[in-house]
Amino acid sequence: MFSLLSSFRIIAFLEGLSYILLLGIATPVKYFLDEPQYVKLLGMPHDLLFILYVAIAFMLKKEFDWNNKNFGYVLLASIIPFGTFYIDRKYLKTS
Repeated sequence: MFSLLSSFRIIAFLEGLSYILLLGIATPVKYFLDEPQYVKLLGMPHDLLFILYVAIAFMLKKEFDWNNKNFGYVLLASIIPFGTFYIDRKYLKTS
C-alpha cells in the first residue's frame, strides 16, 4: 500500500504536469484557435489534483515538521509552473 508521502509525490507530479499542460497547451489553444474544450477537459482534473495537493500538504506538515516558511514554499509551489517538481526534489525525495 502507498504511504501518505508516496501518494503526495504522485499527486504533486500529476498536479504539476496538469498545470503545465493547462498553461502551455490548453490556454493558448483556447485563445489562439478559439477552442475552449481543452481547458474544460484539463481544468477539472487539475482542480481536483490541486485540492488534493494542498490537503495532503497540511497532513504532512506535522509529519515532516515543516516550519511556516518551508510549508509556505510547499503551498506556493502549487501555483508556480514546475514548482511541484522542485518541492519533490528539495523536500520530499528520501534517497
